[in-house]
Amino acid sequence: MSTADTTTTPVKARRRKDPVTDGRSGSREAGRSPASTIIVTAILAIAAIYFLVPVYWVVINATKTTEDLFGTSGFWFGNSFNLVENIQAVFTANGGIFPRWALNSLLYSGIGSVLATYFATAAGYALAKYKFRGRGLVYGLVLGGVLVPGTAVALPLFFVFSSIGITNTYWSVLIPSLVSPFGLFLASIYAGAAIPDEMLEAGRLDGVGELGLFHRLALPQLVPALVTILLFQFVAIWNNYMLPLVMLADERLYPITLGLDNWRAQTDRLPEFYQLTTGGALLSVIPLAILILVLQRFWRGGLTEGSVKG
Repeated sequence: MSTADTTTTPVKARRRKDPVTDGRSGSREAGRSPASTIIVTAILAIAAIYFLVPVYWVVINATKTTEDLFGTSGFWFGNSFNLVENIQAVFTANGGIFPRWALNSLLYSGIGSVLATYFATAAGYALAKYKFRGRGLVYGLVLGGVLVPGTAVALPLFFVFSSIGITNTYWSVLIPSLVSPFGLFLASIYAGAAIPDEMLEAGRLDGVGELGLFHRLALPQLVPALVTILLFQFVAIWNNYMLPLVMLADERLYPITLGLDNWRAQTDRLPEFYQLTTGGALLSVIPLAILILVLQRFWRGGLTEGSVKG
């Protein structure tokens, strides 16, 4: 054995055994300090309470009569448990209009989120993987679209749709729901990180067309991003209030958000509408809760996986 071997081997062994020489190890130990753990846990607990308290209030008050709603604490049950009666009243009020509102919301959110996800993913993939003149300008317009609130474009859209005669129709709510600047931005970032150019070149050498590359090679790699965009778009359309308010006049076309606000507006002269509004709000939360619980693992993966791929 040479002298170099006898001198370097113990040094390497000491380096492997000594955790102090690893700067990354030191940073990990620092991140696990009790103080930082307590602070992070406290912040997360406060955030959870902030978001869960309104849901808790809705659940509790959906079980009360109108008298108990105003005569007892809003954070505990009343003298009687009227959840079943309140739900039945929601489904039968105004000639059974609530199920129609629920189906309208499912139509707007379901079709709008699926098509918006497909269009955003296709456009994001094109921005990430194709080089063309004006690409930077298009990307800047997309970022600008992310920053523009939906309420700012609702009135201009009303004038445009009114001129072509599609206001007060399903199309007036569906068409704007097909555009998702945030989804396009997210898809472009994820596609640039998750889809290697070598894979696309190999597909082209095998004779696969550009649409085939997108549908057969790119889409399977973009599943986490697809689910993330779908979830965000579904929730955004389901909770949308301003656009249906501007576009729709027929009560039969209302989504749940606008229908519940219509009931709330009648509470001054008909106090029983308080319970209809509260019970309807509880029912409107259930589809979103189910969707998030089903898709949450894909959602977390979609938010983080694209950022760690090299």
